Amino acid sequence: MKQVVEKSMLGQAWAVATYQGENSGLCQADNLLQTILMARGITDMAAMEKFLNPSIKEYMPDPSGMRDMDLAARVITDCILNNEKITIYGDYDVDGITSTAIFVKFLREMGCDVTWHLPTREGEGYGLNKSAIADIAASGTNLIITVDCGISGLEEVDFAKSNGIKIVVTDHHSPDSVLPNADAVVNPKRADDESGLSYLAGVGVAFLTLVAVRRELKSRDLSQEMQSRINKINLMNYLDLVALGTICDTMPLIELNRAFVATGLKIMALRQNLGLRTLMDVAGIKKPSVYAAGFALGPRLNAAGRLDSAAPALDLLLTDNPLIANDLAQKLHHMNQERIDIQNAIMMTAGEMAQKYCADGHCSLFVCGDNWHGGVMGIIAGRLKDKFNLPSCVATRCDGVINGSGRSIPGIDLGKIIHDALAAGIISEGGGHAAAAGFSLPAENELAFCDFLEQSVKQQLNGRMPCKEVVADAEMDAGGATMKLVNKLSALEPFGQGNPEPVLILHGASVRYASVMGSGAHLRGSVATSAGNQLAFVGFNLVGTPVGDFLLDDANANTKIMMLGRLKENEYNGRVNAQFFLEDIAIG
Repeated sequence: MKQVVEKSMLGQAWAVATYQGENSGLCQADNLLQTILMARGITDMAAMEKFLNPSIKEYMPDPSGMRDMDLAARVITDCILNNEKITIYGDYDVDGITSTAIFVKFLREMGCDVTWHLPTREGEGYGLNKSAIADIAASGTNLIITVDCGISGLEEVDFAKSNGIKIVVTDHHSPDSVLPNADAVVNPKRADDESGLSYLAGVGVAFLTLVAVRRELKSRDLSQEMQSRINKINLMNYLDLVALGTICDTMPLIELNRAFVATGLKIMALRQNLGLRTLMDVAGIKKPSVYAAGFALGPRLNAAGRLDSAAPALDLLLTDNPLIANDLAQKLHHMNQERIDIQNAIMMTAGEMAQKYCADGHCSLFVCGDNWHGGVMGIIAGRLKDKFNLPSCVATRCDGVINGSGRSIPGIDLGKIIHDALAAGIISEGGGHAAAAGFSLPAENELAFCDFLEQSVKQQLNGRMPCKEVVADAEMDAGGATMKLVNKLSALEPFGQGNPEPVLILHGASVRYASVMGSGAHLRGSVATSAGNQLAFVGFNLVGTPVGDFLLDDANANTKIMMLGRLKENEYNGRVNAQFFLEDIAIG
């Protein structure tokens, strides 16, 4: 790591990622792609080629490498061939919804008697519950397949088994030391799993399970009808949903996930899934992207589970009726707006509480309100985390119970903290991964949880305080920031968690002009470069900040600055130009 700016105009330290053997000086535009990849640890030319051309063929593993996968495939295949009733038990977020959808679609195409259950966030909470299992047993189900849940449901799995139900668990959340006594447990985070696939979303695990089931089916002595059914199923057509779940669960876009998303976005662009196509139209999405999936499709699908039941979202992904699809897409769209209104109202109060909390010098944030809507806790936690650069937990207190969600900063494993709090008896339920987690606890344990969270974060920080440092991928002369470079950088897509859009530090820029645009919170303008050309920039939410004040002051015209941000394509009136999305500046 090389520090470039000790303190920027927004009070941030700027550093640049480096790699062994790197030459000093500014990166040249022609070498920028290679520089970024090497700084991200991809130093071998063959690995670079594989990264830049992600394909399912190159990255697809043998599903049998996952512990219990072959056993799970045999159990599910036996039930299919014996015409037994199967229930898919999912989760109410996008990962759980898409996981459920691909399993239901597959089993329907196989002609199976299949039903599904998604728990309600407020009524049932996350994961398996005995009441739902009792209803599933009463319906005559022979096999439950969990997707994106089940790994912590030890008692619930035993309850299902006591009711004569076979159960296969597929999940990606961190397990306890004891696994559920299911017929098979497929989870790449198992201590004895050596597949190296722990970065998969729940939908990724579900997809690999379907690959294994399809292979197992083809190995059996099938009737002509079953052979015809299995031969007609193209699992690649499910990758639009796999990509959507992977993106929305903020899984790292590396290796197989990168291939899932790159290929899945291409499948999404074909608009084959009626419900997804209709939702894209309602959301105004013309070209699928990681951004569109994460910030337009995902929130609308999530809105149903946040406010009530996730059933409308799953129904949308499964329907083949255009009228039903349109009604459901419109319903999700309006529910999302309702969710935004609720969220904004709570955010105002939570932000004020967090501000007072930070004044005391805490390394973590915990805010809790009476009867806040539980469906927006995770979103608000993410907002507070971004604003204060601290791991943040937000919760609602109701009837003596606190339910909440947390979001973390790099370097703090929140999932481990929640897991340890559960083991210590401070919380009654909880789970998650490094970046995000959920939890429940008795109201009388609130102070104990706050203290446990703070002490655990301090322990992981090991004496360091969370520092607002921005790590750029490269620094270069502003004159090289052209459309040619924009096109070159597009080879790194898809961008997302684990493969972020490159952040650049540009040198040699002189302020030409800046003005306020849009709602009054944003900037637009241009700089002159040492190459003699001009580079347009936009700066969102910079009006009223030191950066905005400086750029809008005419006295600072022609001042040489360093710029931090991202270089993108901008299309206006049919013309395409390079545009810099400005995030911060420094003098020099």
